[in-house]
Amino acid sequence: MLLTVCGGPATAQTPSGKPVKVAFFGFQLINTSLEPVHDAEKQRIAMVGELLRRMLTDSGRYQIVPLADDLKQKIAQSPEITGCNGCQIDWARQAGADFAAWGMVHKVSNLILNLNVYMDDTTDGRRYFARSVSIRGNTDESWQRGLRYLLRHYLFDEK
Repeated sequence: MLLTVCGGPATAQTPSGKPVKVAFFGFQLINTSLEPVHDAEKQRIAMVGELLRRMLTDSGRYQIVPLADDLKQKIAQSPEITGCNGCQIDWARQAGADFAAWGMVHKVSNLILNLNVYMDDTTDGRRYFARSVSIRGNTDESWQRGLRYLLRHYLFDEK
């Protein structure tokens, strides 16, 4: 697999021109605000996860690989991905993927949130892509807009 990162947007390509296989492990919500997590935010976590899957697939550059049931069980019994010391790379390898991908939304307050997307290369364990965008407002629209912006401008290099 040939990977190119040139100081700006990331581009991925296999030598055959086929989409790069990605194991996506979802988004995690980290709440450091003084407010509890609301049901709407739990739904937004699933919503941005589905949007990321769709945008990666629709780009034609990435293919989301399914996770086997036994791997899903192993993941469910493991620590959160942000604290598992690289477990996502082994999980992605087990799924037959070239990249491990996941995201995090950090809720600072109802007005200030940060949306982060990470991708690691399973061949060498290196971080391939890591970007964050600040979101102002805690709505479906603001979360979707933030993710679309991040992917289009940094991963897909669309202007």
